[in-house]
Amino acid sequence: MAFMCATGKHRRPSRIKRSTAQAAGVAALAATGVVGSLAAPALAADNSVEQTGLTPVITIGDSIAAKIDAQADAQKQAAEEAARKKAAEEAARKKAEAEAKKAREAKERAAREAERKRLNTFVAPISNSYVSTGYKASSSLWSSGSHTGIDFHAATGTTVHAVGYGTVVQTGWGGAYGNQIVIRMNDGTYTQYGHLSSIGVSVGQKVVTGQQIGLSGSTGNTTGPHLHFEARTTPEYGSDMDPVAYLRSHGVNV
Repeated sequence: MAFMCATGKHRRPSRIKRSTAQAAGVAALAATGVVGSLAAPALAADNSVEQTGLTPVITIGDSIAAKIDAQADAQKQAAEEAARKKAAEEAARKKAEAEAKKAREAKERAAREAERKRLNTFVAPISNSYVSTGYKASSSLWSSGSHTGIDFHAATGTTVHAVGYGTVVQTGWGGAYGNQIVIRMNDGTYTQYGHLSSIGVSVGQKVVTGQQIGLSGSTGNTTGPHLHFEARTTPEYGSDMDPVAYLRSHGVNV
């Protein structure tokens, strides 16, 4: 009787079947993304595949794991470097914005201070003159019995200046003051200019420090040409204050 060798689990697989199985295993790993560029060199070593079975597949797995770990480390380092770079750029941007804001604020403060100084700059109402009659001097010439302002020596036609920034609130005939101008100053006080021979501004007009507003004269109750100057708390007669102290408080030496 002839005996046939039955196929079964004890039969050694043919070389073709082993190679096919190994190739299929590698292909399966490649399909999952595990086997990359190292798969082809592993398949080329068919003598090792034939002699050791699945051992090359395990070796391939270790190599790929090491490569994946290295790639992951590189990606992590790149991500960390990118995060550091982004953080540094953000910090630099915030610092630049803070410095720019600080510079703008300093510039604005300087501009406000310059404007404040400009608006509070005062001059004498008559240039290169002097006070000929002082404040509160006594005389029957004045209805109140005393001088409510100061007189600056000035010939008829001498330029009269606004002592500071303000708005004209009164012009025209002022009785004993003759032709007069009253200005509301930027600080809320008032200045008055009397006995003028000519008025050069109108009510509502804005004036600046040193601007010519009229010419001195001798109109009204006067014994000769000069400028009568008053500092007041209101635009009206009777609210006078010391004009010398007023001018000196604004830096004018009289």
